[in-house]
Amino acid sequence: MIDKARDFAGSTNFSNALKVTLAGVIPVLVLAQLDMFETGFTIALGALLTYPSDIPSNTRHKINGVTVAALIVAGSNLLINFLYPYTYVLYPVLTLLVFFLSMISVYGQRANMVSFSGLLAICLAFGHIHSGVAMLEYSALMLAGGFFYLLVSLAFEYIRPHRYIELQVAECIKLTSKYMKLRGDLWNPDAERRPIIESQLALQVELNTIHENLREILIRSRSNSGTSHQNRKMLLVFISSVEILELALSTSFDHNRLHEKFKEYPKALTTYQNLAYNLAASLKHIAKSIEKGKPYVAKHSLTKELEGLENAITEYQNEIGEDNASEGVLMLKNMMHYAEKQIEKIKVITRAFRANSELKELADRDKDLEKLVTPQYYPLSTLKENLSFSSVIFRHSLRLTATIIIGFLLGNFVAFQNPYWILLTIIVIMRPGYGLTKARSYDRIIGTVAGGIIAFGILLVIDNSTAIGTLAVICMLLGYSFTQTNYRVGATFVTMYVVLIYGLLVPNNNQIVEYRILDTVVGAALAFMANYFFWPSWESMSMSLYVRKSIEANRNYLKEISIFYNNKGEVTPSYRVSRKNAFIEIGNLMASFQRMAQEPKSKQKQIQQLYKLVELNHTLLSASASLGTYIQTHHTTKASEAFNVVANTVVKNLDAAISLLSLKPIDQVRVPSDDKKELDLRFTELKNLRSKELKATATQDREYELKMQESQLVIEQLVWLINLSEGIVKATGKLDPAIK
Repeated sequence: MIDKARDFAGSTNFSNALKVTLAGVIPVLVLAQLDMFETGFTIALGALLTYPSDIPSNTRHKINGVTVAALIVAGSNLLINFLYPYTYVLYPVLTLLVFFLSMISVYGQRANMVSFSGLLAICLAFGHIHSGVAMLEYSALMLAGGFFYLLVSLAFEYIRPHRYIELQVAECIKLTSKYMKLRGDLWNPDAERRPIIESQLALQVELNTIHENLREILIRSRSNSGTSHQNRKMLLVFISSVEILELALSTSFDHNRLHEKFKEYPKALTTYQNLAYNLAASLKHIAKSIEKGKPYVAKHSLTKELEGLENAITEYQNEIGEDNASEGVLMLKNMMHYAEKQIEKIKVITRAFRANSELKELADRDKDLEKLVTPQYYPLSTLKENLSFSSVIFRHSLRLTATIIIGFLLGNFVAFQNPYWILLTIIVIMRPGYGLTKARSYDRIIGTVAGGIIAFGILLVIDNSTAIGTLAVICMLLGYSFTQTNYRVGATFVTMYVVLIYGLLVPNNNQIVEYRILDTVVGAALAFMANYFFWPSWESMSMSLYVRKSIEANRNYLKEISIFYNNKGEVTPSYRVSRKNAFIEIGNLMASFQRMAQEPKSKQKQIQQLYKLVELNHTLLSASASLGTYIQTHHTTKASEAFNVVANTVVKNLDAAISLLSLKPIDQVRVPSDDKKELDLRFTELKNLRSKELKATATQDREYELKMQESQLVIEQLVWLINLSEGIVKATGKLDPAIK
């Protein structure tokens, strides 16, 4: 429990919660001593509303984002207060303002959080209406609160400038470890592959997010203002962890075929599986050492594990016979090679954390990294392009605007005590997707009821304002800490914090819990119904877009691999970008599928067929990564004409699938792999003539063995890629046109 508490206190979520708690508590405590409690409370409110815009980024973007959010928060409050007496103007302006703030989410995560801050400010403005000079003073104090939060955030960055990056890198390594553990689970003969693959894809979604955060901080910061030794160290560790993930993904094999092949000697596969588990365990221990700031002490001798695998291969060869074992030995040695490379990357990571590490491994690996960072620009054309019903954000903006107006009218005409709580609940709960809105509605209601009852019980038992205030601060800290990881628990603590504060401000108001629960239930019900009835964005409407983007990204990645195999030389920026995009798009595809699985059964159109496409795309990426990684890490022979013919056929198959998703009639789509004659000829050439060709050019047994490994892996992956690409074409052809 002590270790868990220490890990929690050292986490990024706790650190962020501590920032916003300090920014909210300090103005109240300081100004209350000067009999200016309301002034301090208003400044604290401005800080709390600005906080969501403080997302992972370099310092310059942090300052810009938080500043814009502070201005929008103060400006929205001022506008609502100014127009409140003029109802005939207030309603249309409120409608346009909510819609506009919702629409700016099209510009990405930072804009989405700035939008959230602005929408919260609009809702809270109706709970604190002022007039004349008072509304100017109130808005100015909120603006001051936003800037005060920025100062607190920058102070945290100054005090521990590298802590956030260290925690993000540790989380990245930990997720990579989990991914590798799942890859190891696939080697069980009776493994249930579907849940394992689903878990891998879910991890890919998380890894995509954290990779993007680290690229933003480590790479963009370097390009803007240079970099420190610590940042270069973290960059090296990040690059190595991404390479380890690619190597893990590269262990793409037909497991059923492998188990059949080694059924007489299962020890070889078991030995490899144990090595894979220990690689994952080593990464997990490294992540823990980074989190705790302690030197890493290895608990596994990976070199000995590797030697054990090598001995198992030798035993297999001796037991089966050299001729019978030749193909199996090549497979095992390719697997061993991937493990060797992963061990090398782990050693790079451990060396980076040694005192006075020189980071020689970063040389030539950090060139052109800026091209991997998503450009930060906000053209007006992006907003215009999304002003149509084909845009999920547009539909969500309309839906949210309509629900806010309905909630506002209902709160005023039914005479709720705090109608703005209904609006706050709508803003906090409502999401573009039905599934997430539904889940957050339940969590919010349960958290509100539980938090209200607990807080009410505390107020009945405790009558000391200092004790209640202290508990409120603790609840605030815990509420913000848990909101990102467990929304129900976070909502419970936030409700406790709100009720305890009201208990201090309005003593003996026992109805506060009832009103809070009632308003939350009404807001959640409105949000839930709106997502179902108001211009719903069912995931089946956009799923085909994610499928097409994933296929396109896989195709482009395979093209870059083919170019690299033919041209050799260094890995190009375009290769890295295509690889990054392929990983991102498969994560986006899985995220879309997860959202679809949360929707009503009646809306899950062809969900099994779509899952098949998710799995095929993931396996295709794995096979491509296997081929690309091998070519990168070996001195390979000249690419044969047969390789190019087969690789081009895979690309054309994927083009055919893209055409089918673009609603081209099936008779107008040319599926090149339907013509088997040339492909069969090329595979015969690869399998029968390649061995003679290599043997004729090899001068040493070791050289011949390496070339045979290359030949065997390339052939295996090409056969696998052909089968997968044909499967994708067939699966897309079976999709209902309504989904496309």
